Amino acid sequence: MTLYLIPTVLADDTAAQVLPPQVAERVAALRYFLVENARTARRFIKQVAPAQVIEELRISVIDKDSSDAQVRAALQLMQKEGLDAGVLSEAGCPGIADPGALLAREAHRLGIQVVPLVGPSSLLLALMGSGLNGQSFAFHGYLPIERAKRAAAIKQLERTALQQHQTQLFIETPYRNGPLLEDLLFNLQPSTRLCIAASLTAPNEYLRTDTVAGWKGQLPDIHKQPAVFLIGA
Repeated sequence: MTLYLIPTVLADDTAAQVLPPQVAERVAALRYFLVENARTARRFIKQVAPAQVIEELRISVIDKDSSDAQVRAALQLMQKEGLDAGVLSEAGCPGIADPGALLAREAHRLGIQVVPLVGPSSLLLALMGSGLNGQSFAFHGYLPIERAKRAAAIKQLERTALQQHQTQLFIETPYRNGPLLEDLLFNLQPSTRLCIAASLTAPNEYLRTDTVAGWKGQLPDIHKQPAVFLIGA
């Protein structure tokens, strides 16, 4: 039995450009999928493996609200029936800022082989293109929503970036990108470098790094676009 961590696309209609043939071959061979979002998963499966009959597949949702018992039951079914399974994130690589990590952890505990497949990760693509330190970096997920706490978090990330020369990565819910950018420019020092990477791999992909001073008056409109933000020295 093997649990395959299967990358999905970051942008619609890009599978042929960003996914290796191995991904489509594995999706076509599997009959059991553990997915973050059932609708997104069905659409992806049909796109990369058109011969799959969706109604004949077992698809179980494991998301951020799933309990440990649900995660355990999903994998115990693999053991009970001798099934391989594929994990599908809503976008990008399972297990990276994603509930797929819970499945991988439990699979290791149960002695199930875990095999990650190659595919796009917005975090790594942003780091690659940023020009910031790729030898030492940290991902922090979402910053606090409350403005005062977010300001404090931004200043702490900046201190770490400057003192340790460690790139700091974080994300935001797409419809809140604008307020976050405003807070970044207000709270960061003018010489700190900020990278904005939005809609990666899509036709409207945007990726630029500049000092905070250089960004002022030139912020992009990335409202409702998935984005990664990076702070560095």
